[in-house]
Amino acid sequence: MQSQEITDKTAAMMPELITSLERLVAIPSVAFPGYPEEPVRRMVDETVQLFRDVGFRNARPMNVPTGFPPIYGDIVGPPGSPTVMLYAHLDVQPAPVEQGWTSDPWTPTHKDDGRIYGRGAADDKAGVVAHLGTMRIFDGQPPCTVKLILESMEETESNLEAFVEANPEMFACDVFIICDMGNLKVGEPALTTALRGDVACVVTVRTLQHPLHSGVFGGPAPDAMMALAKLLTTLIDDEGNVAVDGVSRYSWDGADLSEDEYRASADLLDGVQLIGSGSVASRLWSFPSISAIGVDMTTIAGSSNVLIPEASAKLSMRIVPGSDPNKELDALVHHLESHAPWGAQVEVRRTKAAPPFVCQTDGPAYTAARQALETAYGKSPAEAGSGGSIPLLRTLQQAAPGAEFILWGAEDVAASRIHASDESVDPTEIEKLVISQAQLIQILAESAKR
Repeated sequence: MQSQEITDKTAAMMPELITSLERLVAIPSVAFPGYPEEPVRRMVDETVQLFRDVGFRNARPMNVPTGFPPIYGDIVGPPGSPTVMLYAHLDVQPAPVEQGWTSDPWTPTHKDDGRIYGRGAADDKAGVVAHLGTMRIFDGQPPCTVKLILESMEETESNLEAFVEANPEMFACDVFIICDMGNLKVGEPALTTALRGDVACVVTVRTLQHPLHSGVFGGPAPDAMMALAKLLTTLIDDEGNVAVDGVSRYSWDGADLSEDEYRASADLLDGVQLIGSGSVASRLWSFPSISAIGVDMTTIAGSSNVLIPEASAKLSMRIVPGSDPNKELDALVHHLESHAPWGAQVEVRRTKAAPPFVCQTDGPAYTAARQALETAYGKSPAEAGSGGSIPLLRTLQQAAPGAEFILWGAEDVAASRIHASDESVDPTEIEKLVISQAQLIQILAESAKR
């Protein structure tokens, strides 16, 4: 199939793809505990049928011990052709009213900027419909073997890693196409080559055996919340850089975002400064970052004039590509235990050690992906990182050690606002993504014939 034919077929099918996207966005497929199960199961059932219609005749929900099932299917290509596995996920983040949505998150909405708004429009139902479009390009008969895995619990406690570990033969392939990323800006192609990892812990600070009257005892006796706050401030320096000895970092030498572009996408309040030093890309992708993502102490409504004896915080530290999550977490724990203010008792409970990921960039599939993007966009792609973490990639790598990974998607960083209010996708990014994926599969199949 010639490049122009792929481009023309994609343009012709876009109205149908957008209809499919709207249909899926309207399903509130939140897989978090406490949310209704029916929408997630309906999302699975409807997606199975969509993929059966484009050639995955054996697409089906897989049996898993717990949680919602992933969807698996395959189309066997010509003998000797490579095997490509397509990945995306069906579930979405919650969309509470207090996030500040300007349109109903479960009603796909076209706005004057040309984008489509709704929860999951970008993350990751755009990836799902891109795979649909890719298969429609080939009329359900791709020139190589194509496997499909669609996850139903990516945004919460994933059950797919355990499924991969139990069934590694199902994931044997030459190339994984992970469609859950995106360009930095619309129209500017990029391949994601590195993802930060994520380590987490809960630190508890204790200073008193029991609460004390804040007037009678306040002054000499430290309350635990103030001690915890003082401990947390030692984790960063005055500029906002991580100040934990032994934690890895390096400077990013690929694509970058300007401070204005980052501010626009992050929606910082007026007057709030960016923190840290170095390029924005380095701060996002190759420097560590630490966030306090939860605190336990007396609520404001339940407070009284007492000194708090115990306070806890959950800390998440993003770690750089190439680092060892256990060693990075060791460094964080040692810092917390050795910087206790005023002799406070500090206890640290480790809760997570998810590895970072680095893509091979010198293999034939990566070269083909660059060529495919250049054909689709008319310009050479950049290399970007991701501050987010996908532990599944390491599990897939262990199941198929020789496979290459292509990480891309329709979630442009500058405007998609994934996980936030007014999430959206630019339809042109979906169109270019379908072209790129079809071109990549075509290139891989032709290379295998030589």
